[in-house]
Amino acid sequence: MSEPTFDLQSHSILSDGALSPADVVAAATASGVELLALSDHDSALGVAEAAQAARAAGIGLVPATEITAVLDGKQDLHVCGYLIDPDEPTLAQTLARSRNDRERRAEKMSDALRELGFAIDHDQLRRRTEEGKTIGRPHLAQAVVSHPGNRQRLQRDGLLEPTTFLVAYLIEGKPAFAPRDAPTVEQAIELIHGAGGLAVWAHPFWDVKDPGEVIETVERFRRAGLDGVEAFYVAHTEDETRLLVSYCDEHGLLTTGSSDFHGPSHHTFSHFRAFHLYDLEPNLGPIAG
Repeated sequence: MSEPTFDLQSHSILSDGALSPADVVAAATASGVELLALSDHDSALGVAEAAQAARAAGIGLVPATEITAVLDGKQDLHVCGYLIDPDEPTLAQTLARSRNDRERRAEKMSDALRELGFAIDHDQLRRRTEEGKTIGRPHLAQAVVSHPGNRQRLQRDGLLEPTTFLVAYLIEGKPAFAPRDAPTVEQAIELIHGAGGLAVWAHPFWDVKDPGEVIETVERFRRAGLDGVEAFYVAHTEDETRLLVSYCDEHGLLTTGSSDFHGPSHHTFSHFRAFHLYDLEPNLGPIAG
């Protein structure tokens, strides 16, 4: 298998993507995707629209969400839930709480940035809100770097790019960061199973850098009921991919993959089918249909 025809993470305006769920499906179809998952952060509200668009386009749509979770106090580990029932009450209520917490955090981080002396382009953020889009850290960073009142300071500090500014001020341990109220990874796995789904740890090497620690963490999650790992990922190296596939094959875990599409103009995640299989065989199990 040289090129993937599946792509099992994508994001719409219902989380931090740029396109509507139907337009995400259209972009995936145009790129040759045959099996797609819409996996908005802490939301499954776009699944119905995406499923309808996928039926019209003649491609498969996996109902999914990407749950933000914490591990031993570490923020922002992500667990994808595939084949979920989007309307399962406990899952739906938990996702709604997480989305509300995202809004609270955005306000708290915005206040912290102002206290640090940064001007914020509130018109830019308001337009996102009026369009039904969420506001997260990337959007706060963009609202700071695009404000002319900050330019001299940002230029002096080498922070004119939104991602650079985000890393300097809005990640864990930095001055304007606000922690989230989120389920643990173990709770996220339980939520997904309760909604009839399969739980997959998303992009392990994005969150944990040391290979040995990644494998130890997968083992911990496996004991908690994890069903699979996103071994094939646009930012994973060949060595990282092979390590994950080898472990998962040995322990009977699924191996999924994605380009993590966020929109055609995204600085990192802008193309479908952009991850490599390295002549390895994914194990999608029931996700493949």
